[in-house]
Amino acid sequence: MKIFKYISKLGWCLLVVAVGLLVLQVWLDLKSPEYMQQITLLIETPGSEMRDVWINGGWMLLCCLGSLATSVCVAIISSKIASDFSATLRSKVYEQVMSYSPTEFRKFSTASLITRTTNDITQVQVLITMGLQMLIRAPILAIWAICKISNSAWQWTMTVGIAVALLVVIVVIVIVIALPKFRKLQKLTDNLNRVTRENLSGLPVVRAYNADQYQMDKFYNANQELAKTNLFTSRTMAFLNPAIQLIMNGISLAIYWIGAFLIEALDVVSDRIELFSEMVVFSSYAMQVVSAFMMLVMIFIILPRSIVSIRRINEVLGTESSIKDGPGFTVEDINDEEGNLVRRILLDKDGNEVPSVMDSEGNVSMATKGEITFDHVYFTYADANGEEAVISDINFHINKGETVAFIGATGCGKSTIINLIPRFYDATEGNVFVDGINIKDYKQEDLRDKIGYISQKSTLFSGTIRENIDYGDNNADEQAIKDALHVSQSSSFVDKLNNGVDAYVAQNGDNYSGGQKQRISIARGIARRPEILIFDDTFSALDFATDKRVRKALKTYCQDSTKLIVSQRIGTIKDADQIFVVEDGKIVGAGKHADLIENCETYKEIALSQLSAEEL
Repeated sequence: MKIFKYISKLGWCLLVVAVGLLVLQVWLDLKSPEYMQQITLLIETPGSEMRDVWINGGWMLLCCLGSLATSVCVAIISSKIASDFSATLRSKVYEQVMSYSPTEFRKFSTASLITRTTNDITQVQVLITMGLQMLIRAPILAIWAICKISNSAWQWTMTVGIAVALLVVIVVIVIVIALPKFRKLQKLTDNLNRVTRENLSGLPVVRAYNADQYQMDKFYNANQELAKTNLFTSRTMAFLNPAIQLIMNGISLAIYWIGAFLIEALDVVSDRIELFSEMVVFSSYAMQVVSAFMMLVMIFIILPRSIVSIRRINEVLGTESSIKDGPGFTVEDINDEEGNLVRRILLDKDGNEVPSVMDSEGNVSMATKGEITFDHVYFTYADANGEEAVISDINFHINKGETVAFIGATGCGKSTIINLIPRFYDATEGNVFVDGINIKDYKQEDLRDKIGYISQKSTLFSGTIRENIDYGDNNADEQAIKDALHVSQSSSFVDKLNNGVDAYVAQNGDNYSGGQKQRISIARGIARRPEILIFDDTFSALDFATDKRVRKALKTYCQDSTKLIVSQRIGTIKDADQIFVVEDGKIVGAGKHADLIENCETYKEIALSQLSAEEL
C-alpha cells in the first residue's frame, strides 16, 4: 500500500498512542468478566458480605467507563489521522494530475480522475477511521480472549472454535461473491460522472436539439446500472449480519446447554457454584471472541471497495508524466579580484556558457529571445497503434519578432506543430529549439515563462477579469493590464462594466459572450509580455473588424515578440512574414502570401475559396 507513506510523522505518533489506548481498552473489557465471576461466587456463597459485592461491582463499573473513555479517545485520534491523511493524499493526487500531459489524461479520462480524487479517497478515509478502531482492536481482543478461555472445559472451547470457523467460511464466501462487484462499482461511478459532466457542459446543445429525453435516458441507464450493482453488493453484505447474530445466539445457547450437563454431572455444591461462575465468565469471553470476529467482518464489508480505491489511487500516483523536466540552467557570478560582481552568466547542463545579458538589477537572461527552430520533427500519438505520424519531417526557422502563420485543412497537424513548442507533447523524432536551446533541456516552468499561449477554446476561471488577465505567474502591473485590454480590443466592453476590470467572471466565463471571452484570453497572453505568442486558431471567435484591429495593435505593442498564428482565414494571415501551408502533417508550402499564390496550389485553393481574384 504505497499511499500510506503519505501519513505524517504526527500521524504515526498518534497511531502508536491509539494502539496503546486500544490495548488498554481490551484489557479493561476482559477484566470486567473477572469481577462478574467474583460477584457470582459471592452471591452464591452463603455468608458472603454485600460490601464485597459492591466493591467488585464498582471496579466492574470503572472498567466499563474506562473502556468507554478510551474508545472515545481512539475515535477522535483515528478521525484526525484519517482526515489529515486524506487531505494530504488528495493534494498529492491533484499535484500528480497537474503534471500530466494530454497523453496521460487520455489514459484516465477527466471523469475518472475526478472520481479518484474525491470518491476513492473518501473510501480510504472511511477505511482508516473504521479500521484503526476495529482492524487493530479485533485481533488483540480475539487472541487475548482465547487465551483467557483456553483452560476451560474442552466442550466449550470446541463450541467457540466451530462458531469461529463458520464465521470465517461465511465471510470468505460473501467476499468472493462481492469483490468483483466492488471493482465494477468504481468504474460505474466514473461512467455516471462522465455522463453527468457531458450533459451539464453541453446543456445548450442538448436543448437546441431537443435531446433532453435522450440525455435523460443515458443518465437513467448509467444510474440504474450503478444502483443495481450497489443493490447486489448491499444484499450480499446484508446476509452477514443475520448470520453473525445466529451464530452468536447459537454460541450462548450451546454454552449454557453444555454447561447444564456439566453442572448436573457434579455432586459437590461448591463445585457446581464454581463451574456456574466459570460458565458465566466463559460466555462473556466467548461473546468477546465472536464480537472481535464481527468487527473483522465489518472491516471486510468496507475493505473490498477500499482496496479497489487504493489501487486506483496508486495507479494515478504511479503514472509519471511523459514530459520530463530538463536540467535547466545555472547562474554563475563572475567577480573581480576584490570580490565585486562584474557580471552573471548562464551555464547549460554541460557547464558551457549560454549567450546571456544581465539587467541593472542583476537578473540574467538569454541574449537570444523568441527564435524557434524545428529540425526534422516527427510526432506520433503514444496510443496510435502503428498509425502514421501526425506530422512528418517538419523543418523551419523563425526569427525574433516575426509573425508566422500556419494554414491548412482541419486535422492536417497545424495545432500539433505549435503544441510541441510549450511541450504539451514531445516530438517522437527530431528536435525543437527555442532561443537556440533544445526545449528538452529547459525546465518546463522556464520554457513556458517565455510563451503566451492563447487557445481556440477560451478558458476563463471564476473570479474577476483582472485575476484572469493577471493569471498564474504573469505578475502584470496595472499598465500591463491596461495595455493588454487595449491590444485585445477588450477595453470597449470592460470599461462599460460596473466594476470595470474587477467585474465578476462566472465559472467558465459563462456570463460573457464567446468573443468577449476570447478577447480576455488574448489579453491574458499579452499581459505577461512573452517572447513568443501562440494563437491557436484564436481569431476565429472574433469578427473580421475586431480581428484586424487586434492584429494591427499586436504589431505595435508586441513587435519584439515572435507571433505564431494558426488560422483558417486568409485575411488573418496574409500579411504574415512567413506562411507555412500544412497538408497531411507535412509542410507543402512556405513563404509570403504573394509567393504562395504563385507557387503553392494548396494555398491558392484555400485563398480562392475565401477571397475573390481581385482581393488576392
